[in-house]
Amino acid sequence: MSDNIAIIIAFLLYLLFMMAIGVYFYYRTHNMSDYILGGRKLGAWVTSMSAEASDMSGWMLMGLPGFAYLAGLNAGWIAVGLAIGTWANWQFIARRLRKYTELANNSLTLPDFLQNRYYDKSPLIRIVMAIFILIFFIIYTSSGFVAGGKLFNTIFDIPYEYALCLGAFVIVFYTFVGGFLAVCWTDFIQGVMMFFAILIVPISAAFLLGGFSETYTAISIAHPDFFNPFLKPDGNFITGLELISLLAWGLGYFGQPHILVRFMAINTSNELKKATHIAMTWVVISLACAVLVGMVGSVYLTTPLTGTNSETVFLVMTNQLFSPFWAGIVLSAVLAAIMSTASSQLLVGASAVAQDLYKQFIHKDIKPHELVLVTRLSVVGIALIAVALGLDPNNSILNIVAYAWAGFGSTFGPALLFSLFWRRTTRNGILAGMIVGGVTVLIWKQITGLDIANVYPILKLYEIVPGFILSSIAIVIASKLDKEPSKEITDTFDSVKHSDI
Repeated sequence: MSDNIAIIIAFLLYLLFMMAIGVYFYYRTHNMSDYILGGRKLGAWVTSMSAEASDMSGWMLMGLPGFAYLAGLNAGWIAVGLAIGTWANWQFIARRLRKYTELANNSLTLPDFLQNRYYDKSPLIRIVMAIFILIFFIIYTSSGFVAGGKLFNTIFDIPYEYALCLGAFVIVFYTFVGGFLAVCWTDFIQGVMMFFAILIVPISAAFLLGGFSETYTAISIAHPDFFNPFLKPDGNFITGLELISLLAWGLGYFGQPHILVRFMAINTSNELKKATHIAMTWVVISLACAVLVGMVGSVYLTTPLTGTNSETVFLVMTNQLFSPFWAGIVLSAVLAAIMSTASSQLLVGASAVAQDLYKQFIHKDIKPHELVLVTRLSVVGIALIAVALGLDPNNSILNIVAYAWAGFGSTFGPALLFSLFWRRTTRNGILAGMIVGGVTVLIWKQITGLDIANVYPILKLYEIVPGFILSSIAIVIASKLDKEPSKEITDTFDSVKHSDI
């Protein structure tokens, strides 16, 4: 009991600090630009750390180490795909998106941008985007709540359902109160905590095993196939389709609203070079250590973890490595990872409801402070649905994240890429691409679980691949069949290159 009290004290100190940040930024939030984008005043450090913390979430400390615990370096292909995708997003998307969203009538959200990009007076883009944002963010947020439930259940042995609700309450509180600035500053702190936690756990365990050389020898003896990235846990070689599926995680970056919104919020595009270096350093080291946690844990832990319980390897190792209070500090990083992404997802989902649905179709003349209230209430509503979906403790965190990640990557990724870089893209092309991409993922995901997928292995391909490809094809075909964009649209497109915003 005394051990639990020490961990609880560490948790409470962390949670109270996060909630205090929410209260502080409550008094600095005056309008939707402040609440959704923080007034476009973020610096390089906060932008980069916030983007990566909201990206990686609890699956980096639980889902990926759990996969590596079972598969060794085979899990590293996901890390490679994610690292490449992160670099491409910062290198090619961030600067142009930051400039274009301000030139396109100071767009605050991704739906804002796509509607303003095409000078579209109809609500079609907003409707389609809001629907898919809600579908996939509810799924994504649910994965965070599942991770939170497993965290409290593993550490305190309290009922999973109570643990789920406790974590959800804290996330909702500071997202509800503080908005984007609170989320970004808590993400910055949480990103730092995640980095040091994922670094210290495998290193500490390796030293207790006698050093890195002894740890390597122990893993080689216990799991001879772990250092061959082309071998799966069942001893079979990875197929080309499976390799593509793992690397394809990188495609998802181009369509993640909660990450893209960070690019829109940075002070100036000139800050992005520095932010890219910070982000890439964080990502490469953190992902490598996440895989290392699983591999070292496979020999450090004396009691084997099976099935979805493998996703608790980081939690169990932390409990065994450190004294209760310091274990609580390290484990707060897991809660930080969960909170950072779930809060970002709640905020983007809520802004879709308030800005893209409520304001457009219910109350066009709503006052700014009333719109902020609607956004806050939407945060609560989305969270309640996500909690309901996360009530099953047997859910795999990595599988849930993979589904939502594919949904966003296929629905919005090609739409954003073509909108930023292809002058000939039209509104109808974007609509066709989003619908085809989103529906493909929803259908393909169901097909992979059917018997027919065993007959035709290509149907087991990660759903982001067919979704992304078919969405891109739909955009090109529909745009070519449509009339060319107006001079007003192309002039704005051309002005982005020369903008110094």
